[in-house]
Amino acid sequence: MFAILGAATAALAVSGVAIGQTPRPDPSLAKAVAGAARTPANVARDRYRHPAETLAFFGVKPTDTVVELVPGNGWYTEILAPYLATRGTYYAASGWAKGLNAVKALQAAKPAVYGKVKLAAFPAAAGEPAVPAGSADVVLTFRNVHNLRFSGVDRTQAAFAEMFRMLKPGGTLGIVEHRLPEARDAAAEEKSGYMKVSSVVAFARKAGFEVAGMSEINANPKDTADYPGGVWTLPPSYALKDVDRAKYAAIGESDRMTIRFIKPKR
Repeated sequence: MFAILGAATAALAVSGVAIGQTPRPDPSLAKAVAGAARTPANVARDRYRHPAETLAFFGVKPTDTVVELVPGNGWYTEILAPYLATRGTYYAASGWAKGLNAVKALQAAKPAVYGKVKLAAFPAAAGEPAVPAGSADVVLTFRNVHNLRFSGVDRTQAAFAEMFRMLKPGGTLGIVEHRLPEARDAAAEEKSGYMKVSSVVAFARKAGFEVAGMSEINANPKDTADYPGGVWTLPPSYALKDVDRAKYAAIGESDRMTIRFIKPKR
């Protein structure tokens, strides 16, 4: 289904993931990415995040029910909400108490654009609204898996099980994550903000997912993933502030895996 390209990495050899060709984004997706509602500062980061190509690789369609987990400040919300507003459904799912405050602010500021966004808790505790089981065509999470590994409490497997529960049989899980070289100590996953491809694939497979393919859309060969402040040393965070800022600006944002998983139909 996916052809192996010449730029195969050590991570692929470990995980068995194929690098796939990226389909051309459909016109309505390109229109959403170019939308006037987007924040200029967010648009400036398109050269690192490649939103049209990434969503096209994940197969997101305007008629889909899409769940974005932990949307943060709403970077992808600015694209997905208008893209899905007419014929699809967009859920923003995060910590219920304050994890969705940025999305709520977007709804308050621009109800015509974001008024149809549905909010849900992730993970959902008793009494909190949850994404219905088997309702999603696509679940997406961007640069978030490492957060589940922090603080000495590994919540990653439980989170992948919840992603599996949300999806329809045959549905897609799309993950973009900062990529740790396979030869590094796995302990770095708990503090650096980077994850190994093989680790992410293992969590997904244990939850029941199958690997559909991997893209190098969001790769950055300049990123060595070994900085004193972890991935936050790089832009846009610049954890070291003005220390070697020009050096890290020249590297750019992190090297990222982009993996598509499928919930089997059987």
